[in-house]
Amino acid sequence: MTSFGPITTVTIAVPEVQHQIDAYQLYLGYELVEHAKVTPQLAALWGRPALVGRRYALMLPGGSGQSFLRFVESRPPPGYRPFRHLGWNAAEIAVQDTDGLAARLANSPFRIIGPPADLSFSDQIRATQVLGPAREALYLTQIKGPVEGFDLAPAKTPVDRVFVVILGGRSVAEVNELYTTHFGVPKVADFPAVVSVIADAFGHPADTLYPISAVPLAAQTYIEIDAMPADTAPRDAEPGELPAAMAMVSFRIDTIPENSGLRFFADPQPIAQAPYYGRRAAVCEGAAGELIELIEA
Repeated sequence: MTSFGPITTVTIAVPEVQHQIDAYQLYLGYELVEHAKVTPQLAALWGRPALVGRRYALMLPGGSGQSFLRFVESRPPPGYRPFRHLGWNAAEIAVQDTDGLAARLANSPFRIIGPPADLSFSDQIRATQVLGPAREALYLTQIKGPVEGFDLAPAKTPVDRVFVVILGGRSVAEVNELYTTHFGVPKVADFPAVVSVIADAFGHPADTLYPISAVPLAAQTYIEIDAMPADTAPRDAEPGELPAAMAMVSFRIDTIPENSGLRFFADPQPIAQAPYYGRRAAVCEGAAGELIELIEA
């Protein structure tokens, strides 16, 4: 069975890289790993030719681990609204003190859109939801204790790794099927949960229940699949540019599945710089239009 995961990199499209670097360093304790320009090879790998020469930055929480945030300068499509589109909706970051961090983010470039609260299905998980400077959504989540049915690791540092990525699709089953077929992840039953950021975005009652599932990946990471309302817009991008905000997620995989029916923007190829470090990589689209980057182990 192919090993899929962990989540290695979350790529966020931003209007200006330096502002992101400053915000994440000052308020979340991230450290800069690399600040460079998109090469023709990278732009081709991502299927985004307009990005050649654009600035990007790679950052790590506390400068350790292998859970990168990558900020890439890109022109967003008009009309983007967080949680109103299919595709990657948010990155969930493990933290040690959700309430304390939320207080620290007051009057910062991060806007709290969901105040600290225990999740509807477990009082052992406490989270706050914020929008960053480029309207990227982050869940800042404290694991307080064991949660039945989940293999979760509490944060080891005040702000730790991305351990869940949140993906909005037409249905849980449709999205789960692609990852099962091509990457060998298990099929997981959905369950009803309150997702306040979706309810707020669509003007639904606060106690609306949405079908969601948590698909386990390697190294205690997950893809959360949210079944979005029927009138959710597709994930668009300007020609040659990235989708707005959270644009792409990179996963470690044993071997990139070639001749599998997946359509890659470019043939799998080794990339010298971080976060690839000479490993082969390829990018394809998922069932919800999400960009999936595969990096071989």
